[in-house]
Amino acid sequence: MSERHPAPESPSDSEADADAQRYEPPPGVGKLLGWILLFVVAAVVVVLGGVYLT
Repeated sequence: MSERHPAPESPSDSEADADAQRYEPPPGVGKLLGWILLFVVAAVVVVLGGVYLT
């Protein structure tokens, strides 16, 4: 009739900690502001280039 599959075993605490340490930490506020500044500067360059070439 219907087959039952056993539930997957949850990893032990030491394995979960090892998995958490494998990922990069989230970017800091300074890095985020750097990317925003980069895109703002690129947008200004595109707009000024468009104005200059027309």
